[in-house]
Amino acid sequence: MHYRFVQQMKNTVRARSLHTMALMLGCVLVATTNVTALTFPPPATPALITPPAGNPVLLLGRAVGTQGYVCLPKDTGASWTVNNARPEATVYTNFLGQDIQFITHFLSPNTNPNEFAPNPLPFGSTTWQSSIDSSRVWGQPLHSVPAGSDPSCPNTGAIACVLLQVIGSQTGPAGGSIMTKATYIQRLNTNGGSAPEDGCSTSTDVGKQTLVPYTADYYFFRKDQ
Repeated sequence: MHYRFVQQMKNTVRARSLHTMALMLGCVLVATTNVTALTFPPPATPALITPPAGNPVLLLGRAVGTQGYVCLPKDTGASWTVNNARPEATVYTNFLGQDIQFITHFLSPNTNPNEFAPNPLPFGSTTWQSSIDSSRVWGQPLHSVPAGSDPSCPNTGAIACVLLQVIGSQTGPAGGSIMTKATYIQRLNTNGGSAPEDGCSTSTDVGKQTLVPYTADYYFFRKDQ
């Protein structure tokens, strides 16, 4: 009898937790689906990595991920180089005190390039995909500032803060378009992610790979309506 009571209590708690999460995700879905109606203040950043006027903030979130490096030959030795085949991060937004994943960041082929895309296209471009409606954008870096050089990029020794331009977009399978509104992307307040100081100095190290954890704030901008 006691066992059945405990199981019923567990099932009730589990059902309530799932119901709460469903309500939270529903609210996030409504909010992110109507992003053009939301207003976020733009961050104060150096002119070099500030989007052109007329591009207000669309979305923002906190990313947790890894920066990939591969050891390649350099001069008579070797050095760590960013491995574009291995970018990976999850972008979160805070809702009612809970971190909710709403974007994933990775590398993929740009299947719907715009007029700003390079020609020929690289084998893969940095990608941000909505976890809500699966819409996505591809970006390429325009400018960067070193970490520790500005209050928007304060952590010396971290990976650089970057302004990227959207070079392609694609709606989700059901026509979702949350991400397709984006025009520019900023990576700010970076922490970690820099290449290791050792492990890649001689020809015998060539071919080694490593993933370095990092965090950052991502701001997504849209064309003013």
